[in-house]
Amino acid sequence: MRMMKFPKRYLIVILTFISTSVCYIERVGFSIAYTVAADEAKVSQSTKGMILSTFYCGYACSQVPGGWVAQKIGGRKVLLISFVLWSSTCALVPLDPSKVVVLVIARLLVGVAQGFIFPSIHTVLAQWVPPHERSRSVSLTMSGMYLGAAVGMLVLPSLVKYRGPQSVFLVEAALGAMWCLLWFKYASDPPRSEHPKATAAGFGESLLPLKGNQKMKVENGGLSARTPSIPWKKILLSLPVWAIVVNNFTFHYALYVLMNWLPTYFEQGLQLSLQEMGSSKMMPYCNMVIFSNIGGVVADHLITKRILSVTKIRKLLNTVGFLVAALALMAIPIFRTAGGAIFCSSVALGFLALGRAGFAVNHMDIAPRYAGILMGVSNTAGTFAGIIGVDLTGRLLEAARSANADLSSPETWRTVFYIPGFLCIFSSLVFILFSTGERIFD
Repeated sequence: MRMMKFPKRYLIVILTFISTSVCYIERVGFSIAYTVAADEAKVSQSTKGMILSTFYCGYACSQVPGGWVAQKIGGRKVLLISFVLWSSTCALVPLDPSKVVVLVIARLLVGVAQGFIFPSIHTVLAQWVPPHERSRSVSLTMSGMYLGAAVGMLVLPSLVKYRGPQSVFLVEAALGAMWCLLWFKYASDPPRSEHPKATAAGFGESLLPLKGNQKMKVENGGLSARTPSIPWKKILLSLPVWAIVVNNFTFHYALYVLMNWLPTYFEQGLQLSLQEMGSSKMMPYCNMVIFSNIGGVVADHLITKRILSVTKIRKLLNTVGFLVAALALMAIPIFRTAGGAIFCSSVALGFLALGRAGFAVNHMDIAPRYAGILMGVSNTAGTFAGIIGVDLTGRLLEAARSANADLSSPETWRTVFYIPGFLCIFSSLVFILFSTGERIFD
């Protein structure tokens, strides 16, 4: 494969796309496998909830440290170590629902390991991908999450049925190991020769970490003796950073509420059987794959042709994505058929994915050197949004049931879908007011 025909940065993007797919296959796979094993062992619902939520506790705690470590030693190395760690855990830990402590430690370890992955990916992409290709590169990479979720939910139940729950762990470990081999063989730090204008463009070797007092030459012949310190105070007080954080929170609130509670809405709200719905229930996630990449391609086209400024492009796509998603979310309880609910949820998730070409790429616009750290900060908010949203939805439905409300009534579910809808409207306004596409961190 000649780099003239297939630039190395494209291979890096493809490998990061595969990495996010494999990660989400693991997440979906554990939920499916453990639920089956726990139900067979008659494990209580509270214990099941504790085991399933442990992953997100570890995941939330390692986001910011993941960005910091990737900044210090390089995202390429951190990404490989993270995959080795969680893949080994899946391969070695037996899926025995009676060993609660072992499973809690294992899921905590997997969560911590995977928490390093997305900040590392953003660090790698900031080093490799030039500004006019960032939107579609990040969109393609992140669409791997949705593809992995869809593939996992379609394929893994059959694997559990015919090979048992433990087989899912082994398949996940094998996928992780194969990705590690590919990454070890093909991934590298970007050489200066590929990016002669790295410093001016904000990517390439100029963003690589320096070891100790390693020196590098600058244009005036002087020497820089150390890597610049991370401007934590400036990051935490920056309104554009908080615009990203708010939108990441809202995106994951809506995503996790739909991922975790849409099946319940189909079964109890609409009185439908998920098995009878077949593969149609995967349409929302397939739509996310499509719209995520559409958003990236459109954004990069507008940037390359200089039709709009980067700031206006980010705000346009973010606003369109979140406002259309808000309308679709609030329309879900209105439609009382499977087709209507699938259509609204597909539109909601699809346009949320489109909005990622706004806020999710903005880390690299405003701070390419610290993209991994900013991703860690905003993704921490996103993780907590998932925990809060899933728990709050359960409490709302439990309160409705305690008040003798009918879960098949659209009024019972209205609040569930209105909350993320209004959050989308609020977040889009925040992004319009405070975001920027200009580089604000040196």
